[in-house]
Amino acid sequence: MHRPVQQSSADNEVDKMTATSLLAARTLAGGLTVHPIGVGCWAIGGPDHNLGLPMGWSTANDAASLAGLEAAYTLGANLFDTADVYGHGHSERLLGRLVEQVDRGSLVLSSKIGYFAGTAAHAYLPAAMRRQLETSLENLRTDRLDVYFFHTSEFGPDDRYLDGAIEQMRDFQRQGLVRCIGMRGPHRYAPHRLTQPRSARPDKHARFRALFDRIRPDYLAVRHNPLTPPPPAGQPDIFTLAADHHTSILINKPLGQGLLTGKYDPQRPPRFGDGDHRQRKRWYTPDALAVVDRGLAPLRDRFGSTTQDLARVALAYSLQRAGNTAVLVGFTTPDQVRENLTALDTPLSADDLSFVRATLGQLQQDLDAAGEVFLDETAPPA
Repeated sequence: MHRPVQQSSADNEVDKMTATSLLAARTLAGGLTVHPIGVGCWAIGGPDHNLGLPMGWSTANDAASLAGLEAAYTLGANLFDTADVYGHGHSERLLGRLVEQVDRGSLVLSSKIGYFAGTAAHAYLPAAMRRQLETSLENLRTDRLDVYFFHTSEFGPDDRYLDGAIEQMRDFQRQGLVRCIGMRGPHRYAPHRLTQPRSARPDKHARFRALFDRIRPDYLAVRHNPLTPPPPAGQPDIFTLAADHHTSILINKPLGQGLLTGKYDPQRPPRFGDGDHRQRKRWYTPDALAVVDRGLAPLRDRFGSTTQDLARVALAYSLQRAGNTAVLVGFTTPDQVRENLTALDTPLSADDLSFVRATLGQLQQDLDAAGEVFLDETAPPA
């Protein structure tokens, strides 16, 4: 069996990966032991709006969501990730129905705070954070969270709420309500895409590093898949940064929200209902899906043409990136859960990894060349 490509010091733990070790439980920060494939629960929150934007999934169905959660647990998944804003508590409440059926000690539960302020002046006011955590714990039918994430990097003008929010998180830890603290990797606050031209936006990588040094998180939530571009020149690789600081990573969007499985036919493009964030994304339009379909053709030829074949490639690509990681895979049907949790058989070889990186790196460039991801994003000034 070929050895996967060694990309940085963060890869040392996975440079001799076998089929067995690819699916072996991983012990991450805070001593949390997890199945390497976790369950992302954004989609089961259903359609929703927040901050004037569609931010949910119109394709969710509660019966299918509950069946999918149960199927995931039966297949060995124990890491479940949600957020207060996913369906404004609906995702948490559905997950809570699984929590009350099983041994709480067999689960690793993660939630997030920051995108929903309710009636508070700001989501990161300490009093608002306390109320929101209490609500999340009630929704999830538990007395503690294993990981609690800062969901956004927006801490008010001049970061006026940052110090108080950090101290409140530490207090949650002291009280035993939260075991580990997390934050997102480099990303933009969603409303800024609507209100700020690109030239006026702050450097998201510099912003992330400044907050990382202040928050000192145990976990990072990082978008990573073969379409993820490399960091800008001079910026540290986030996997190396995490390893150097004994921080673990929960990888989200490993399947590119379904695009990397080839499930979307450009001849029959999907239709999304009100409250679905994908309405805003150009990647789901017929022209972009045609680009995706062409870009996936070399992978189909090499690895197989089914959605599970392509899911296996994308999941292995992320799981072989570093040993201090787990991936979070969303779902709307039990069949998707079963397909994802049974997709992995053998790791990708070094040649496979290089092929995937080059092939989908070109696809990423082709998609970027065709326009912005978000159809309503503020264009640069003329």
